[in-house]
Amino acid sequence: MKMRIRSLLSALALAISASAAPAEGPFVEGPAELSDFLWLKRPVVVFADTPEDPRFVLQMDMLRARPDPLIERDVVVLTDTDPDTVSALRKQLRPRGFSVVLIGKDGRVELRKPAPWDVRELTRVIDKLPLRQQEIRDARQGGAG
Repeated sequence: MKMRIRSLLSALALAISASAAPAEGPFVEGPAELSDFLWLKRPVVVFADTPEDPRFVLQMDMLRARPDPLIERDVVVLTDTDPDTVSALRKQLRPRGFSVVLIGKDGRVELRKPAPWDVRELTRVIDKLPLRQQEIRDARQGGAG
């Protein structure tokens, strides 16, 4: 009986910790490929030559400060701060130093910036994309019915 309760408690603890995982919001840790997000998410890729780059630190602080508008727009934030390891992201997007790259759900590069951008600026660009416009229209029609 004690063993059964213990295993149930372990399963419950595992379920609670698994449901807490999304608290990271739109931030993806570790290596990733753009194809993983095709038609599902809008990657925002932040490149720097080192994680100590002041522009990288500022960019990440701005993104972490306002994750909700990013989540609402299906954004995932990917980072690469190691130019010596040629990742799939670096091969595909070919950054030079610091840059922010917005990729649409269709896999196209929608924006490249050599300086940090705040969430408000990013969401304005996203909201002008044709696919996002369709999502907004669909949400309005779904809410009206």
